[in-house]
Amino acid sequence: MAHRIGIAGITGRMGQLLAEEIPAAGATLSGGTSRGSAGRTTPAGVRSFPDLPALAAASDVVIDFTNAATAQTHAAAMAASAKPWVLGSSGLSGADEAAVEAAAARIPVVYAANFSAGVNLVLALAERMGAALPANAYDAEIMEMHHRQKVDAPSGTAVGLGRAVAKGRGVGLEEVMESGRHGHTGPRRTGAIGFAALRGGQVVGEHTLIFASATEHIALTHRAFDRRAFATGAVRAALWAVSQPPRLYSMMDVLGMA
Repeated sequence: MAHRIGIAGITGRMGQLLAEEIPAAGATLSGGTSRGSAGRTTPAGVRSFPDLPALAAASDVVIDFTNAATAQTHAAAMAASAKPWVLGSSGLSGADEAAVEAAAARIPVVYAANFSAGVNLVLALAERMGAALPANAYDAEIMEMHHRQKVDAPSGTAVGLGRAVAKGRGVGLEEVMESGRHGHTGPRRTGAIGFAALRGGQVVGEHTLIFASATEHIALTHRAFDRRAFATGAVRAALWAVSQPPRLYSMMDVLGMA
């Protein structure tokens, strides 16, 4: 029997793609929730649910690409449902992530900054490069660009890259992060990981990690041309999550790279 996958935010950009990718993967689209924004409606023939608990009750797993403002309430609802949760919302605060971790004590949760297989390979390389290139000799800078509608900065993927570099260097990102430099900032702090966020047009997502020393520069770049790569990965994560025990997982776990 095909697994039933529900979509929280089915009328959003990602929700619409997920509604196409779920049946393409041989699963059943159980339905979705929607705020009905921007005049978008639930796809024809797809069941609309009034809230997340109702959707979870009719699904084997729920994919959630809503927004950070829903993270804590959705974490509580999914934990109470006892159903796996695939979370792709970005811009989560420390309190939001704590709520996600609490839910993962009761259900399988796949939480990722990016569900693209290519990005996750880049994250793995970023950690190894962070470990191999010492912070006192190689300055790490992360530049990202997204469409003009994106509401959070730096992007979740950019933060994920920063965390990977910091992990490789044995530090926490919050200790070394420098974002949004402006004015007379003084010299660059040794060991800092810098971020620059660009917004414009309809760029799906571009991320570049640069390691700069006095003698060489190394750049690692990923460009996404279609959001479908994220939807395909999220559906893969959902189908994987249904057979996992409660725990907080990343896309690295799904890909067998953890």
